[in-house]
Amino acid sequence: MALYVFSDAHLGSGSAEKEAEKVARIEQLLTLIKADGDRLVILGDLFDFWFEYRHAIPKDHHHVLFLLHDLARSGVRIDYVSGNHDFWMGDYFEKQVGVTLHRDTLDIEYAGKRIHMTHGDGLARADRGYRLLKRILRNRLNIWLYRKLPPDWAIPLAKKVSGTSRDYTSKRDPEFVADYTAYGRRKLAEGFDIVLIGHLHIPAMETPDGGVYINTGDFITSFSFVKITESETRLEFLTT
Repeated sequence: MALYVFSDAHLGSGSAEKEAEKVARIEQLLTLIKADGDRLVILGDLFDFWFEYRHAIPKDHHHVLFLLHDLARSGVRIDYVSGNHDFWMGDYFEKQVGVTLHRDTLDIEYAGKRIHMTHGDGLARADRGYRLLKRILRNRLNIWLYRKLPPDWAIPLAKKVSGTSRDYTSKRDPEFVADYTAYGRRKLAEGFDIVLIGHLHIPAMETPDGGVYINTGDFITSFSFVKITESETRLEFLTT
């Protein structure tokens, strides 16, 4: 059996053609998982924006939600580590889809390996502005206040802000690759065998001192994912 990990599809961010391609690739990956996987971790930013009201969710992604629900019903365990575009998640995924949510990080043992996983936003020490913004956006009072806006106002507004944020970070985050690698090495030094990080949209794999550090890349252009079995850990790419 195998553990699969992918991140950063940012569903809802592209043209209709691009969104259809992303959904088709996600369906392709989930088909692979059904064949030989027993666990999937979504390492953040599956959606470009996600916000739950008590009685409403964004309507654009029901096909992907159905695919995940079907995978969970087949017996595959699914974990979802929130990212910087989908951290406003409530209980919908756990109650309706069968996905277990985790905030910021997930540490597990799998196939005899200790694995540390995090989406990675705000890891760079020089990114002080974002770390401050992260505290503001995740403040419970601010979330409560935003939820008072009608969905037809709040969701389009948030999508616009999310797109602006994505454009900004996509230009800035490559400057922080060394910080992410350093973080991975620190976690390996703490005793983890594998460290997985998303967010940068830059697929990469290193094996310092016998450990494994991987940036999972993205599901927009690279369509990269990680597959972990008892015998090996691989960074792979979907092909047509």
